[in-house]
Amino acid sequence: MTDKSYINWHAMSDKAMAEHIGSFVKHHRLDQNKTQEVLAAQAGISRSTLSLLERGGSVTLATLIQVLRILDQLHIMNSFSVEKTISPLILAKMEKEKRQRAREKRKNNRNCLAGYLFGNKVVPFKGIT
Repeated sequence: MTDKSYINWHAMSDKAMAEHIGSFVKHHRLDQNKTQEVLAAQAGISRSTLSLLERGGSVTLATLIQVLRILDQLHIMNSFSVEKTISPLILAKMEKEKRQRAREKRKNNRNCLAGYLFGNKVVPFKGIT
């Protein structure tokens, strides 16, 4: 199981993949020096179900997860993580629309017709009193 060689998953049959998973489970069970009876009891499944899993037989996903949890091998679930990605075009558009400057909000809009804001003060236009 420590062999890092390339496996052509696309060329494998479903049965071959199930056998590969079964050998993974068996390897880690034996590595932890657990019998099928002990592991099955800890996982809450029957010994025959565990045996079926190790031989590459058809078991439920829930059974596989229970066994992986007991074997402390749930880290392989990281392979199923989905990361959201943003297309470069959308990212560029979002960057373009991002504000570049901050500006002060006007406090008294009705006085703006008679003058302009200078800080917090309304300064009247010349010629208007």
